[in-house]
Amino acid sequence: MLITVSKQSDEGFDSLQAALDSIPQGHKSEVTIRIKPGVYEEKITVGPEAPAILLLGEDSQSTIISWSDNAHTLGPDGEPLGTFRSGTLNVYAENFTAENLTIRNASGPGTGQAVAAFVDAGRAVFRRVSLLGDQDTLYTGCGKQYYNECYIEGDVDYIFGAATALFDRCHLHNKRSRGYITAASTPEGEPFGYVFLDCRITGGQGVSEVYLGRPWRPHAHVAFIRTRMDASIIGEGWHNWGQPDREQTSRYEEFGSSGPGANPAARVTWSRQLTDEEAAEYRVITVLDGWHPEGY
Repeated sequence: MLITVSKQSDEGFDSLQAALDSIPQGHKSEVTIRIKPGVYEEKITVGPEAPAILLLGEDSQSTIISWSDNAHTLGPDGEPLGTFRSGTLNVYAENFTAENLTIRNASGPGTGQAVAAFVDAGRAVFRRVSLLGDQDTLYTGCGKQYYNECYIEGDVDYIFGAATALFDRCHLHNKRSRGYITAASTPEGEPFGYVFLDCRITGGQGVSEVYLGRPWRPHAHVAFIRTRMDASIIGEGWHNWGQPDREQTSRYEEFGSSGPGANPAARVTWSRQLTDEEAAEYRVITVLDGWHPEGY
C-alpha cells in the first residue's frame, strides 16, 4: 500500500497522522507513506497495531515533522505530559522505518525534557534522518534499533533508553557545554546497549566539557568504535551520575577514537579501551543479534 502526504491539497493527505489513521484495521502488508517536501507541524503516533510502516521523505532538509511539547506542557487531563509523552514522533509498531526526514522537537533550550523521537518498537530503522532537539532528543525504549547516516543533536542525555541501538556513520552534535551525549539504561545481562560505528562528534562554537555518557541505570553499556571526536569532548570522557557504585556495573568502551576529543590516557579508570579482537565483534549483525538492516 502506498499513501501520499503533501502540502498540495490535490495530492493525497495533507496530514501525516490522518494518513496513518487511514490504514484499514487488520491490514498486514507493508505500508509506504511518501511524504512530499514541507513542514508538517503535528504530533505523530504510530500505534502498536500498525503494520510495517515506511515513512519516506524526499530529503531531510525539505521534509520536516515538527512539534514543541516538553515535559512541562499540560496534557488534555490538565497534568504535565512528562518526558515520555512529549515526543514529536512516537513509534510503538513492531516494524518501523523512516528515511530522508527531519524530526524536530522545537520546544527550545532550557525548557526541560523534550523528545523528538520516542521509539518503543520491536525493530526500527532510521536512514538519513535528522533528529533535532535539546534535552532528551532521542528515546530508545526497547527492541533493536538501527540508525544509518543520521544527524542527532542535543545538549543533555540526548540519546537515552534501554534498547540495543546501533549508530552507523552518524553525526552527533553537542549544543551545550558540560552536557551528556548518552544516558543508557541497558538491562542487566544484555550484551549490547549503544554501539557507535564510524561516527563523528562535533560541538557548537565554544562548546566544551561534554561527556560521552552517564549511566541512567546501573548496567549501562555504550561503545564508541572508530569515532572522530572534536574538542567539545571532555578528557575523562564518562561521568558516574554521582553514583560511584555504577562504576562497577556500567560498561563504557572505546576503540580507535580519533580527533582532539580522543584522549585514552585521560579517560576515567573504570572505562575500557577495547583490543583489536574485542572491537572486531562489534559488527551490525552481531550487535543486532542476526538482524541485518543495513543490507536492505
